[in-house]
Amino acid sequence: MKTHDKTSLLIHGGYLIDPAARIDAAMDVLLKDGRVAEVAAPRKIKGADQRFDARGLVVAPGFVDLHVHLREPGQQHKETVATGTAAAAAGGFTSICTMPNTAPVVDSAEWVNWLRQPERGAAVNVFPIAAATRGSKGGALTDFAALQSAGAVAVSDDGRPILDERIMREALILGGELNFPVVQHAEDTRLTENCSMHSGARSFRLGLRGMTAAAEASIVERDVQMATQIPNSRLHVAHLSTSEALKAVRRGKRAKARITFEITPHHFTLTDEDMRDYDSNFKMNPPLRSVSDREAILVALADGTADAIATDHAPHATHEKEMEFELAAFGITGLETALALAITRLHVGKRVPLQRIVELFTAGPVRCFDLRGRGSLVRGSFADVTIFDPKKKWTFDAAKSLSKSRNTPFNGWQLTGKVMATIVGGKVVYTA
Repeated sequence: MKTHDKTSLLIHGGYLIDPAARIDAAMDVLLKDGRVAEVAAPRKIKGADQRFDARGLVVAPGFVDLHVHLREPGQQHKETVATGTAAAAAGGFTSICTMPNTAPVVDSAEWVNWLRQPERGAAVNVFPIAAATRGSKGGALTDFAALQSAGAVAVSDDGRPILDERIMREALILGGELNFPVVQHAEDTRLTENCSMHSGARSFRLGLRGMTAAAEASIVERDVQMATQIPNSRLHVAHLSTSEALKAVRRGKRAKARITFEITPHHFTLTDEDMRDYDSNFKMNPPLRSVSDREAILVALADGTADAIATDHAPHATHEKEMEFELAAFGITGLETALALAITRLHVGKRVPLQRIVELFTAGPVRCFDLRGRGSLVRGSFADVTIFDPKKKWTFDAAKSLSKSRNTPFNGWQLTGKVMATIVGGKVVYTA
């Protein structure tokens, strides 16, 4: 379906789940001129240039992914803005936040602007996260105000944690003054050098150096303590994976500090025990953790503590993965399997309500980074919509992925829940 020459689109017959607006009912949605024009009971809206039949499907606000690696500038052999956002659209994401660990690092207003240019060929909205320190080297802070003015939604040295306590404190203070989130990759790299998976019985049996849970928790505990002390600071913990780190975040939230965090589908789905051999498609950072760690984050996803599900989509070329496990690159792709893993593991497996899952993909991430006008389909919101079939069973075939890369542990998995259409700014950018 093409809508580029039309101004209005009626999504009819669907079941609307909009946690931010507290709507959980059969509703029709009219999109006009890039915005939501009307939400009404079935068959109440008359007149539209085009219609989308959503019978049997869930209609939701456009999904938002807070943590994506698009690899541009400089690493186009792994992914591009065009290919990564095409994969995002196939996964139901209408907006993604892209990480700055590129070549060169996105640490200036010029590079933030470059990422947002139409020439990049983005199929969905791209919100850059800029580097927190120059070159992401952990030293001098970047110009937060200039980055924010250019369109960056947060700062992070993702992949390179800010270890220097003074620098992290300065970042949180400046971020607080600007109402600008600081995203931390929580890992004390002084404790994880040459480590390639979680430290446990499995790493021992495989003869691989293991990353301890304490390497993550110690940084989270330090940062939570600072965020609790610094007025208005905004700390966002990326891809939290351990029960001990979660305890620290819970303490910070109880203390009313402005702390948010995300959990990835691979961390709520897999554990280090799933590493049966030296398959580098199971190598990511943070690594797959213990069963008890997974159980803790499953609770956080269900009870409302977790703010968002984020993919940490990390594409790599085949040659970067097809080598000795310890030398292979960290990371997996994740945009096209995120919703299905959430429905399969959380909804079907753990009976987490669909409303909660939709919240973790919409209102939750929007709150983390203040992406105003998104995360809901109330009148006047951006016309970003995700339409999915929560009962459809399908098999993920990595060879058919729209990403440039194929590094996933989920190839061949049978999943439940399929994105059927993705709409960005009132235009259909993906249909199954």
